[in-house]
Amino acid sequence: MSNKTTIRRMQKLCLYLMYCVGAAIMLLPFFWMLSTSLKPDREIFTSPIQWIPSVWYTNNYIRAFQVVPILRYLINTFLLATMKIFGEVFVSALVAYGFARFEFRGKNILFMILLATMMLPYEVTMIPTFIMWSFFGVADSYVPLVLPAYFGSASFIFFIRMYYATFPHALEEAMIIDGAGYFKIFVGLFIPLGKPALLTIALWAFVGTWNDLLGQLIYISQPNQYTIQLGLASFNNMTGETLWGPLMAASFVALIPVILILLFAQRYFVEGIKMSGMKG
Repeated sequence: MSNKTTIRRMQKLCLYLMYCVGAAIMLLPFFWMLSTSLKPDREIFTSPIQWIPSVWYTNNYIRAFQVVPILRYLINTFLLATMKIFGEVFVSALVAYGFARFEFRGKNILFMILLATMMLPYEVTMIPTFIMWSFFGVADSYVPLVLPAYFGSASFIFFIRMYYATFPHALEEAMIIDGAGYFKIFVGLFIPLGKPALLTIALWAFVGTWNDLLGQLIYISQPNQYTIQLGLASFNNMTGETLWGPLMAASFVALIPVILILLFAQRYFVEGIKMSGMKG
């Protein structure tokens, strides 16, 4: 028994060491960015790398806010993400509820068609979609980025459907006996009980919008409508040279909201992933 216990402990130790090494590799670019944002120019490209600045050069953050209006870009990104999240989460949950709880002719075929749309990369539909929005005269606005969210997301629908499939039918049957309609059951039962899954996809939607550069680059051309990713991408164009210190400072500021939201929603995120994997 003692040998088996020792083997298990060694296995756990090896596993934890692998986790630590993997985490260190993933966090290395983050540490370099943070370190560079606090260095004067002469220390940025020294060899070997000087991870800890000799002097904490906080002037890079001041220069970053002077070069680009970071605060305005952050507000624009929050506004865009908020408008998209409501549509993607609510509509996706509503469609997933229908696929999870109703039986109708052609249900499986429709669901397979829905899943098939996930196989189309964005680059394939990018040009036809842009031509369509240009025809409607709204290509240079937030409309092409926000309106499609109100038709749901195939990956989110698939994820929530698996989560809703874990709910026992007795819960909704009790509400039906009390005279509740299907929409009332959805709002009063499936929305509250599905909060972990809904928060999970809301987190995915937020991070996806926050990090989206290609879509925003296509449809946003007015500087006053720029998001944070467009602001970072145009950083060098506004200065005419690469200011690595201020650029890394601006990148770190752009990363702070994502880190805070991930830390706040981590418990719901893990719970949503765990529960959605029970079936499906």
